[in-house]
Amino acid sequence: MFNKETEYALRGLVYIQLQNFEGHRPGIVEISGQIDAPHFYTAKILQRMVRMGFVESQKGKGGGFYFDSQKPDLSIKQLIIAMQGDSLFQGCGFGLKQCDEDNPCPLHEKYAPIRNALNALVSEESVQNLARKTLVGEELQLPRLR
Repeated sequence: MFNKETEYALRGLVYIQLQNFEGHRPGIVEISGQIDAPHFYTAKILQRMVRMGFVESQKGKGGGFYFDSQKPDLSIKQLIIAMQGDSLFQGCGFGLKQCDEDNPCPLHEKYAPIRNALNALVSEESVQNLARKTLVGEELQLPRLR
């Protein structure tokens, strides 16, 4: 459903938040190892996240990646749109350019509710909340995150 870049970004940001809860700012090597992602690809993704203002970074001793606690939580939808655009929330399940209630594709009747449910899910969920759920052993199971 999500492209690899989005998956790595999501896993990386959740891992960063988990570490921030413990007062630690992880670096690229640690993050890429824990989320099972290529080192240089993870670095590229996280640099992009910093430029977008989603996460902060600090170089040197005590440095690493961290979330600014003064900023609002980062919704999963914001992250997805930043990484791969909004076609996941507006596109046709059959791949047609023109598909709507008046001109439905063969999948429209069944796909539209799924697309709408996904939109609602990622709009209501945040990176920080996924990290909290992971911390208390709820829902999200990322085996290498700890």
